[in-house]
Amino acid sequence: MDFRMTDYVKDIITSRSEELFKKVKGYREHIHANPELSYEEYETMEFVATKLEEIGLSVNRGVGKTGVTALISGDQHSQDDEAIGLRADLDALPITEENDVHYISKVKGVMHACGHDVHTSVLLGAAEILFELRNELPQPVKLVFQPGEEKNPGGASYMIADGVLADPKINKMYALHVFPDMPVGHVGFKEGIYMASCDEIYITIQGKGGHGATPHNCVDPIMIGSNIIQNMQQIVSRKCDPKTPCVLSFGHFEAIGATNIIPSQAHLKGTFRTMNEHWRSKALKLIESTAKQIAQASGGDAEVVISKGYPYLENDPVVTSNMKLAAQEFLGSKNVEELPIRLTAEDFSFYSQEVPVCFFRLGVRNEEKGIVFGVHHPKFNIDDNALKIGMQMMSLAPFSN
Repeated sequence: MDFRMTDYVKDIITSRSEELFKKVKGYREHIHANPELSYEEYETMEFVATKLEEIGLSVNRGVGKTGVTALISGDQHSQDDEAIGLRADLDALPITEENDVHYISKVKGVMHACGHDVHTSVLLGAAEILFELRNELPQPVKLVFQPGEEKNPGGASYMIADGVLADPKINKMYALHVFPDMPVGHVGFKEGIYMASCDEIYITIQGKGGHGATPHNCVDPIMIGSNIIQNMQQIVSRKCDPKTPCVLSFGHFEAIGATNIIPSQAHLKGTFRTMNEHWRSKALKLIESTAKQIAQASGGDAEVVISKGYPYLENDPVVTSNMKLAAQEFLGSKNVEELPIRLTAEDFSFYSQEVPVCFFRLGVRNEEKGIVFGVHHPKFNIDDNALKIGMQMMSLAPFSN
């Protein structure tokens, strides 16, 4: 298959990723040391915009509140040409870093523990490579630096509402994500459905408090909450098609009483994830009605608030297969892995509902260096060589179809 990856293009991507490595490593360390939470990425936005302008690109700031876009086009492109989208995310997490590195977070309680500093710096490096290759590009390339991936409703939804997929129209889109389970030098792909939808569930149970020695005079919200959690598992086990991946988990159960005090309220917080939008809609209604019915049957009441999150993520089979083959040609087949489905979530899924996408994984693990911690861990880090591979893959993407 012709990937349009001529020897010239391949040589430029290889050589320039080597030459830009030190610069991109510096980008990553700066962003890592100066993290900003979702929808507050003002300094990161300005840093990214300035670096793009230094390349020679015209930049749009404030897209989707704190996002940045820029277009790379060559002499062969017209204003009517559709574009390829390359996306990175900007936000950090509310985590206190525990790494012993010179670029440790300067912001107390905030850390780039999910690798978004990597994604952003990699795309800045790829932007410089692609600008050099602009007259070789089969289509214009729109760079999308997006805020708020970590927080509902997802910065991707804001970017789409702000018209990021138009002017010029994006007809396919790519993104990578660090993967601490995979060794540095490897990348991974999954055609078709890959990641789950993700909704947050908040249940407040209203009972009637009183003395622990007289439970018959009370309406115990702890018992009601326990029954809700137990019975809701039947929604997954008996209402969901067993061929549909699905999980309902509660990670927070709070009811503040004492050894001899039955409290008046209890609070549950959980997550619901699946890979079927029809079942998702049906299940969320069942979750609400089940909680209310169980509470009322015991003489109490339940208020259910559902924060609807991201849809499931589906990789386009053709776009993903072509990118995988291109990666095999570039890195060698032994360094390209097939991924299983995951019930984690990513707001890149919003783009996948609109245009064909390829969301793939970038290995960052190095056990010899002690780089083994997962994302969202206070000791998460990467092998810096992943920056080079990431630059190469994002630069390769526009030539893979």
